[in-house]
Amino acid sequence: MKTKICFFLWLFLSALNSVAQNKIESLNQYFKKLYEYQQFNGNVLIADHGKIIYEKSFGYADFPNKRLNNSNSSFPIASITKTITSTAILQLRDKGKLEINDLVIKYLPDFPYPTLTLKNLLSHTSGLPIYDDLFFSIISRHPDTVFTNKDLLPTLIGAKLPLSFQPGSDFQYNNVNFNILAIVIEKISGLSYNEYLQKNIFQPAGMSRSSLSEFFKRKDQDLSKLYSFKHTYSYELEEPDTTAEFHGNKGILHFNFHGHGDAISTAADLLKYDQALQNDVLICKESMNLAFTPVKLTNGQDNIQKYGLGWIMKADTINEKIVRHDGGLPGLRSILVRNLTQHQTIILIDNTGNNVIPLSNDVLKILNGINITQPTKSGARTYSTILLKSGIAEARNKLTMLKQNTLMYSFDENELNLIGYEFMANNQNDYALDVFKLNSELFPSSWNTFDSYGEILLKMGRKEEAIKMYQKSMLLNPANQNGKKVLEEILK
Repeated sequence: MKTKICFFLWLFLSALNSVAQNKIESLNQYFKKLYEYQQFNGNVLIADHGKIIYEKSFGYADFPNKRLNNSNSSFPIASITKTITSTAILQLRDKGKLEINDLVIKYLPDFPYPTLTLKNLLSHTSGLPIYDDLFFSIISRHPDTVFTNKDLLPTLIGAKLPLSFQPGSDFQYNNVNFNILAIVIEKISGLSYNEYLQKNIFQPAGMSRSSLSEFFKRKDQDLSKLYSFKHTYSYELEEPDTTAEFHGNKGILHFNFHGHGDAISTAADLLKYDQALQNDVLICKESMNLAFTPVKLTNGQDNIQKYGLGWIMKADTINEKIVRHDGGLPGLRSILVRNLTQHQTIILIDNTGNNVIPLSNDVLKILNGINITQPTKSGARTYSTILLKSGIAEARNKLTMLKQNTLMYSFDENELNLIGYEFMANNQNDYALDVFKLNSELFPSSWNTFDSYGEILLKMGRKEEAIKMYQKSMLLNPANQNGKKVLEEILK
């Protein structure tokens, strides 16, 4: 009998091991394809109950010098930082230094919005003005200005801008909320935001390779450089710090705020952070439950993002508690996903700006035995590359092959639309016309494709054809207000 029990136990463990190996192989094939199709470049770390089951680096940390990403590579983690700021606030709650429903003016007496609470800030339900309204008129007059947290309160006081909505009645994702929270942390603790994180979060969690970035000023041998696609219609990469996204009136280099997105870390350190939260090293379970509960608006409904206190709840989850936060900068996308029910952790960081949110959703499915659609190469970008290189006729000749090879290529309506508009903005009107026409052929039931097609025809002076396209758009969607307005103008 003992022999039979041992035999069945061996069979059971063998089956479990086989399932685990299949998942690892599926993950490996998935990310290899993503990398091959230029849809992922960076670091992946996936853990089950804190144990790493898949960890791999893809592509370059420095393209010109052929320096590869590796397990030690560090990256800006962007808005994942908000979860760290939230953790700091909740630590102060655990120590009896504050309550989540406290008014902000209790700690910052000069704060010009006396009805706002810390909870409003943590959940983006404050209605505070955004950077555009606060700073860009100043930058246009003083283009060399760099703002820091010390400028925030005086600017809010001086601007005298109204709130966008009554506190708690709506949701608006706004970095200013977490900059104010960083100031509160400093006021209560007597430490700088950086010192507080080092002493109370990074060190207790063992995050030895995490720090504040001073936004793109930190340099070290393991820091991965950031890249983004120069155009929607090509695979050419550029360093975004040469673009208007960094240097223009709304450029990132004008801001060196703390609290909302300024941490640099590694995939390994983010796992340590995840485990420190899991094991109650940083905050107590009660505070964690507060963080992981969507904040309800004053009408009793969940906010549109299902945002808790610095964390986002996965909206389509059934019988599982999944929390996450993603982050984005020009040339950088990051995400930390925590399946609290299954004790699974997903960390993805891409230093070429690819969207990692849908990738994390696929990984969750793979981990839980759900079939996914395998990655395909962008048919839109491939078609546009041929268009630029060889012209419209040759691109159309290759189109049949691209459409038929569905295992390798797929076309996305929104991507084609963006490509068409970039051609249009660059006055490459013939290319824009071809792309918008192709989009209407591939997606004939979409009102938006015909609206865009009509727009380029109108720009090119082909009024009668434009009218027909707008009419098709209106037929598909009578509520298309833009189409209705344009048609009325054309037909006057």
